[in-house]
Amino acid sequence: MQATSKDLRFHTKKILDAAQRGEEVVITYHGKPYVKIIPAQTSSGKAEKDDFRGMWEDRDDLENVNEYVRNLRKGRFF
Repeated sequence: MQATSKDLRFHTKKILDAAQRGEEVVITYHGKPYVKIIPAQTSSGKAEKDDFRGMWEDRDDLENVNEYVRNLRKGRFF
């Protein structure tokens, strides 16, 4: 499927539904291909592996990741 940037602006839901059905949607800008929207799920119906999931698992120096992140964020607000 091909759509213009204006179509994306005014018919976002229809374009995303088409991508969810498995169609690749090419968005054009000034008549030239600009981006491609593809489905996030594989054909088996399972979402692809997220590279960031489990990124703290290997860290031996962090026992409690939530506490570590909270301490990092404290500096922003005080």
